[in-house]
Amino acid sequence: MPDLVRAEFHCHTLYSKDSLMRVEDLLAACRKKGIDRLAITDHNSIQGALHAQKLDPGRVIVGEEIMTLKGELLAFFVVEQVPKNLPPLEAIRRLREQGAFISVSHPYDRLRKGAWALPDLLEIAPLVDAVETFNARCLRKRTNELAQAFAAKHNLPGTAGSDAHSLLEVGRATLLLPDFHNPAELKDALLKAHPQAQLSASWVHLTSTYAKLRRRIWKRDLPKL
Repeated sequence: MPDLVRAEFHCHTLYSKDSLMRVEDLLAACRKKGIDRLAITDHNSIQGALHAQKLDPGRVIVGEEIMTLKGELLAFFVVEQVPKNLPPLEAIRRLREQGAFISVSHPYDRLRKGAWALPDLLEIAPLVDAVETFNARCLRKRTNELAQAFAAKHNLPGTAGSDAHSLLEVGRATLLLPDFHNPAELKDALLKAHPQAQLSASWVHLTSTYAKLRRRIWKRDLPKL
């Protein structure tokens, strides 16, 4: 049996407008919590992920959470940043050109920006590699259950992530799976993945609100977004 790794597939840093989490602190938390592979998926940016990969290349996967005109996509093994507000098919085309792995962020979470209408989700289902079937920031258990049902119906594997915007959230939703080093290996590994996931408390959303507020009134030591 191959060695298994614990992987976190959805996480933000201060390169997202709603997080203040320093890359160095995030990496330290991963080491402490036994997270072997970490996809950093800042909003419409790969700068934080590139910085983290230089510091810990064996652990970090360069990712991005991309806001399209219809909903959000998660991408892993990203080489070139994809801009926000593109039509979904154009964003997917750009990701395919660079060989990235494509998942769909919290597709049924209507309480957050980035959810997908069913017709749009059906349109992209044949074009993506996976669906985020567990997101720890979803306030309702049913939200993840709907994503799991959609993935099963369309024969798509599931990814899981804490969607952490603060250190307390890191590792709340991970997958235990065979090790992988590229999109093809990840697709195979997800078929053998075991989730280790629990929802975060609802108050964690306040950390994002605080981050946005702080950026408005005190911009020192924060990257320009």
